[in-house]
Amino acid sequence: MSETATSSPRRRERIEYDADVIVVGAGPAGSTTAYYLAQSGLDVLLLEKTSFPREKVCGDGLTPRAVKQLTAMGITFEGEGWVRNHGLRIIGAGVRLDLPWPDLAAYPGFGLVRTRFDFDQILVDRAVAAGTKLLQRTTVTGPVMDERTNRIVGVRAKDADREPVTFRAPLVVAADGNSSRLSVAMGIRKRDDRPMGVAVRTYFESPRHDDDYLESWLELWDRTGDRDVLLPGYGWVFGVGDGTCNVGLGILNSTSSFQEVDYRRLLRRWTESMPEGWGFTEDRQRGAIRGAALPMGFNRVPHYSRGLMLVGDAGGMVNPFNGEGIAYAMEAGNIAADVVAQAHGRPTQQTRERALLRYPQVLADTYGGYYTLGRYFVRMLGQPEFMKYATRYGLRQRTLMKFALKMLANLTEPTQGDAMDRVINGLSRIAPAA
Repeated sequence: MSETATSSPRRRERIEYDADVIVVGAGPAGSTTAYYLAQSGLDVLLLEKTSFPREKVCGDGLTPRAVKQLTAMGITFEGEGWVRNHGLRIIGAGVRLDLPWPDLAAYPGFGLVRTRFDFDQILVDRAVAAGTKLLQRTTVTGPVMDERTNRIVGVRAKDADREPVTFRAPLVVAADGNSSRLSVAMGIRKRDDRPMGVAVRTYFESPRHDDDYLESWLELWDRTGDRDVLLPGYGWVFGVGDGTCNVGLGILNSTSSFQEVDYRRLLRRWTESMPEGWGFTEDRQRGAIRGAALPMGFNRVPHYSRGLMLVGDAGGMVNPFNGEGIAYAMEAGNIAADVVAQAHGRPTQQTRERALLRYPQVLADTYGGYYTLGRYFVRMLGQPEFMKYATRYGLRQRTLMKFALKMLANLTEPTQGDAMDRVINGLSRIAPAA
């Protein structure tokens, strides 16, 4: 047992639980998990260290994969705050290519932009409406362990008044982000052989605020010593629709220069190179440049252990191909809730545990091969010559780029798709699980 984990007193009497499941963290992963758990009739306690609305570092872009999850939760996209987009615009090597989202039965044909300032609250509100009990400004400080079984049976926290409090449940979901202190306290740490990224972004007042394409720039150059280095990553410009654009960049850790990059300075240099009419100037900047880590490709496992289930960034579920995290956090929340609901209906602790142990296997079956391909892709991006060649020649091949969009955004028909879908799905199936 981890030294940071606290133990409950040894006892033989039956534990009085505060909920069937405690979910720690009310971001997209935690709120979606709580929503589906409550929908299944379970008593759910959702703990959030901040209060809503609140800002989060994000690109604010939502692919059709994320839109599908939002639709499944009964969220509609009418009214202010939602900006629809038709596809992805890719820019590099002097080429500009507008690629519409694939026309698929499995996913809607549009994406969205909505700032995280109130996006997370929309999801939380759906969870509460389904029956979840939400406690804001409640900071979890560590797990409560049962010494006899070495299982987590609750969490210790500080409430809104900074008073210590304990909550108990037979199952705890860690949706507490990249650092996931709860996972660390349980001895579940990050894997060094998985890719990591860093994203930084800010907002600018700009006439481009209502652009109906997400825009991705594939060439990011930084000065290292006396030479220019092409970095593995991309810049983005996403119109928010409120007079501003979310402008940022994401960098992967697949080159030796990763630790040396001044990301904020790089973002300033990049935006200063943009046309003046776009408004990406310091006097039109709204808010500070803020950054966050992107934990990719299942960089923390196991996703279930001794009563603790990991969802979203806590389990390193960001797509290595494109840095997308929200869609996978929400999908994993749905998967987790289904597994928990099935386990809850089992008659004995042994059969419940057997059902819960399905969760890592379902994740591996769903994403494992695809995330392995993503790790190979990240390694290739770390080779400057590959990046130069791919940008210079690949962008001029529209059919190739349509394939790349499907691959990078993970948008294919599960069955009976076109030739591109069959190739991507086949590669994902034969690749070893992440």
